[in-house]
Amino acid sequence: MCGIAGYFGTRAIDPARIDETLARMRRRGPDHAEWRRFEGPAGRMLTLLHSRLNIIDLDARSNQPFQDGSHSIAFNGELYNYLEVRESLAREGHSFHTTSDTEVLLRVLKTRGVDALDECEGMWAFACYDGESGRLLLSRDRFGEKPLYLFRDNDGLYFGSEIKFLAALSGRRFEVDLDNLYRYLVNGYKDLYKGNRSFFRGVTELPAASLLEIDAEGRERERRYWEPAFSPCEDMSYPEAVAGVRERLIDAVRIRLRADVPLAFCMSGGVDSNALISIAKRTFGYDVHGFTIASEDERYEESDMVAHVVQALGLRHTSIPTRVTEFLPRLRALIRQHDAPVYTITYYAHWLLMEQIAAHGYRISVSGTAADELFSGYYDHHLAYLYEVHREPALHAASVSAWSEHIKPIVRNPFLSNPDLFIEDPGFRDHIFLDAESFADYLTRPWQAPFHERHFTDSLLRNRMLNEMFHEAVPVILHEDDLNAMYYSIENRSPYLDRRLFDYCYAIPSRHLIQEGRAKAVLRDAMRGIVPDPVLDNRRKVGFNAPILDFLDVSDPEVRAWLVDASPIFEHVRRDKIEGLLEKSFLPNSQSKFLFYFVCAKMFLEEFAA
Repeated sequence: MCGIAGYFGTRAIDPARIDETLARMRRRGPDHAEWRRFEGPAGRMLTLLHSRLNIIDLDARSNQPFQDGSHSIAFNGELYNYLEVRESLAREGHSFHTTSDTEVLLRVLKTRGVDALDECEGMWAFACYDGESGRLLLSRDRFGEKPLYLFRDNDGLYFGSEIKFLAALSGRRFEVDLDNLYRYLVNGYKDLYKGNRSFFRGVTELPAASLLEIDAEGRERERRYWEPAFSPCEDMSYPEAVAGVRERLIDAVRIRLRADVPLAFCMSGGVDSNALISIAKRTFGYDVHGFTIASEDERYEESDMVAHVVQALGLRHTSIPTRVTEFLPRLRALIRQHDAPVYTITYYAHWLLMEQIAAHGYRISVSGTAADELFSGYYDHHLAYLYEVHREPALHAASVSAWSEHIKPIVRNPFLSNPDLFIEDPGFRDHIFLDAESFADYLTRPWQAPFHERHFTDSLLRNRMLNEMFHEAVPVILHEDDLNAMYYSIENRSPYLDRRLFDYCYAIPSRHLIQEGRAKAVLRDAMRGIVPDPVLDNRRKVGFNAPILDFLDVSDPEVRAWLVDASPIFEHVRRDKIEGLLEKSFLPNSQSKFLFYFVCAKMFLEEFAA
């Protein structure tokens, strides 16, 4: 895990800009920093920067930019199956000078070409340069775990792991994209990754599962090397689905335990994180240390489940309480780190978790990201499932009965209390941008952006899950996971984002996903005998969350004064609306989120638009 940055174009970058960029890259890679300049055959120059966080092969021989003959690479991420790929190359007569995954990745690209990425399992953003042809190749992993931002001017292309690297290398102050800021305030984080935008004009991200090839003359060609799809194997039995998931998830954890430094685990009371923890502990004998955010809000409190798992598995465990002290200055620091508003209050809490993981000496965190999108984890998935099976009268009746008994009593979103919601209107999506119309009234000018989604498949449930995986939920989580972890020089790993596991899960027929009102039924049953039963049998959906009033003390006069004090935000948001919100003693979930969005947008404009 590292930081990368670079420029490919016709100018020579000032060394002072390079030094400033490397200084900003230090959190991503505190162990080594280096840059090189390459002059191509057609007069274009590549300036390539790298900062290293030592994870695999801690020796200086694996420092980057890494060179193999005429080929060089700056690589951020991990090739988890590098041992298997290395063995395959060795059988072809290749020898290696390091024990790193970096050398393996570069050798694969050099000898087998970009199509060989199909055999690579990992997370990555890399820049690979062929000095003979003068061609530059940029790529991101299938799920977009590792970021790669782009900015173009008339002379060339800048790229980097963070927007601040582009700003330092180019010497520019980017203009805030107000339309995207309004999108965040009104529609929330689920609308941020439906297009290729950032919070700054002209700054984009290379899409996940994509390659950008730039030849010696500067001509660009972007293409995808992998397309996700729902291809159900309708004759797959439920026991087959369970066995297949068990095998692949265990293997996904196995290869993600590979490291020359110890790992820590993000832990909640749910099945997602505890499946990974239990596999690591019970299957591979790993000395697991779990870290948990403790919320005092009963909506998010799950200390009883956490305590049970800690005792049952004999884990080391650290609980981090939520606190209001220094919330505002610390949140401002996090916004500077993100080069954006923080997307949810959850990821302020997650940042506190990363702080403690780093304080205990860890360089890797493991999280349960994407289990909901693989196995069905959200309350609207239950209703989409009822739609999927409504033409099978017996199954539908039994499913509605189970939903009424187990799910309806704990659903908070008012739209999701009708089991026939999608049967009556398959296109209903108002629950996703909840209260967006009322939040638009908080703005000083008219703004709206209707909900839209990509069509992956005709299956309503799986189309929703795939949109969440690639546009609405997982990209948001990965953005926050990466930046929060790298603030403390930690690499984050997400075992559910495994290509073999994904392909298998999206071959499972939808009728298997929910059983007797149990979401993630396949995952739960796959983990039977590994994860403690009380976790597997708990139907309550909590998630890694916390309300803003756990952190923001609005009864403090200084805090209230700051919230309504003069700021660029009030050119865009009505002060009287915010004052009214602060008078409420309790905030429903959507209003709690909006107050957090407002606070973050206020700080973001003060930092980047003032």
